[in-house]
Amino acid sequence: MSDKSTSNSSSQLARKDLIAKAAQKQDRRVKQPYDAFLVLDVEATCKEGTGFDWPNEIIEWPVCLMRWKDKSDQGKACQLEIVDEFRSFVKPTWRPQLSQFCMDLTGITQAQVNSAPTFQKVLRMFASFLASHGLIDPKSGRSIQRFCWCSDGPFDIRDFVVKQCFISKSSTRSHIRSLNIPQQLQALGLPAFQGRLHSGIDDTRNIARVVTELACRGVRLEPKTSINPNRRWNWMGKPGEVLEHALLL
Repeated sequence: MSDKSTSNSSSQLARKDLIAKAAQKQDRRVKQPYDAFLVLDVEATCKEGTGFDWPNEIIEWPVCLMRWKDKSDQGKACQLEIVDEFRSFVKPTWRPQLSQFCMDLTGITQAQVNSAPTFQKVLRMFASFLASHGLIDPKSGRSIQRFCWCSDGPFDIRDFVVKQCFISKSSTRSHIRSLNIPQQLQALGLPAFQGRLHSGIDDTRNIARVVTELACRGVRLEPKTSINPNRRWNWMGKPGEVLEHALLL
């Protein structure tokens, strides 16, 4: 082999080595423990002047289902995408009439909730959605794939869902886990909030943007909030019963 051939061969090997190192350096994928994410931002009944102790009823249930685009055989990934959405308005049963404050805040009308299914029916519809994507067993409801809930802080699932399950006499699944949205977008250098604030589906889509960006930055996505489905507020009587005298009206 001539010196020229040896030199060319060495150059090619060096070039391949540089390309491999550059590719390795650019690969931000980290091992991710979950296969899918359910991004949720509920809207609920409210009255001006009441806080989180109020027995809010969920009136919008919007979810973005996100999956990895680039998960390796070793479970490493950094690119998420929305593959489907579920959205339903929900008919409140304890206080069916929405306050003007609630309608102004959420953009949800009385007509929309009047014609909507109850929370129990929405849960059945949502279970069918999860089963159609292979996340739960359609008969037992048990998880088939590892998935995690994502929300803007702990309030949606820790508080609103637990309250609603009590009012509706529904069970709370143990696999539920959980800066405001515009501030999160700004902190990550992302474009401003897209859509209408306090529209559940628009809030959900913007949270999905935050989750996608965190994954792209090599963040390992894991639950940060534990949920106590047996949490009780002082207005809770028997399952489904709201104690009117315990409320500061």
